[in-house]
Amino acid sequence: MTGAEFRALVSGQRRGLRGSLGRGMLRLCEFPYRAVVSLRNRRYDSGQAEIAQLPIPVVSVGNLTLGGTGKTPMVAWVCQWFRQHATRVAIVSRGYRAQQDGRNDEALELEYRLPDVPHLQDPDRVAAATIAVDELEMELIVLDDGFQHRRLARNLDLVLIDATEPFGFDHVFPRGMLREPVASLARADVVVLTRADMLDNAERQRIERRVRSLGPQATWCEVVHGPQCLLNSQGREQPLSHLRDHSIGAFCGIGNPAGFRHTLTASGYTVARVREFPDHHHYTRDDVEELTRWAQSQRVEALVCTHKDLVKLGVPRLGNVPLWALAVGLEFLTGEEALTSHLHALLDRQRGLKVETKV
Repeated sequence: MTGAEFRALVSGQRRGLRGSLGRGMLRLCEFPYRAVVSLRNRRYDSGQAEIAQLPIPVVSVGNLTLGGTGKTPMVAWVCQWFRQHATRVAIVSRGYRAQQDGRNDEALELEYRLPDVPHLQDPDRVAAATIAVDELEMELIVLDDGFQHRRLARNLDLVLIDATEPFGFDHVFPRGMLREPVASLARADVVVLTRADMLDNAERQRIERRVRSLGPQATWCEVVHGPQCLLNSQGREQPLSHLRDHSIGAFCGIGNPAGFRHTLTASGYTVARVREFPDHHHYTRDDVEELTRWAQSQRVEALVCTHKDLVKLGVPRLGNVPLWALAVGLEFLTGEEALTSHLHALLDRQRGLKVETKV
């Protein structure tokens, strides 16, 4: 079952007897998954499971649902903010579906965006964070995809929810898209609604009210992923208008293809069809050849993908068709000042720790 087929099933779009039976079977599988997640959370909440404390602040950027919510742009934004405030920051992540060189697609993309920020990937994130402190002498850790990683203590929990499916169809996987029950938002310090421009103001307010009922202490932010320019694998940039009068094809291998389609529309492009690959897809020679044939059969003048896809392909064209990525930046609609207030508090804490260490 592809990601699109799974979403159609759990969202209820797939109707009829087969759809109902499929959702019923997934509901049965949901109960043990939910029970395991709830038991694990209770162990951490009660102190039965050990939580590792670092001597420096930790910021977690995570989400509540499966699929793409825009974590990478937020991780980049947080790291850039701390670098602008002269703080040595490192990213720690699990390294899900890392390639043979030990880096996954998020690491490749973040390496391009943040060349001066170390990125440590290890299934044992406590061990990776310890290396960042002891060997790299970092002053702050950003934990990528860390909301469900309870073993490492954090000083600030940012949780992202996506406008296209903010509450994962109100079911825990595999019946829905939730990684854990929505009640877990009670742990969040900041909740960020991503791709907020896909919803009208009334719908955004409805989501905010629900979030506040679950986590009344959390700061509320709304952001959009604004397309900034076109970029190719050689580092060449072009304005978005460069392809607006061209026939283009598009493809992506990300967790939320609907978000990419929205970004294409926001860039002023009309694309008849977007080829979708699974999230974290590793492009093979066969994929490249098939995409090249497809582009030629569609008679497109250019291909557009996400930056996450471009860094894995690493070529400026497929056949004779130029390949561009949409470079996307984070823009706040609301909540930026409140979020930076949290970050300033962490800076003050870190400076206080440095003074104590010197004494």
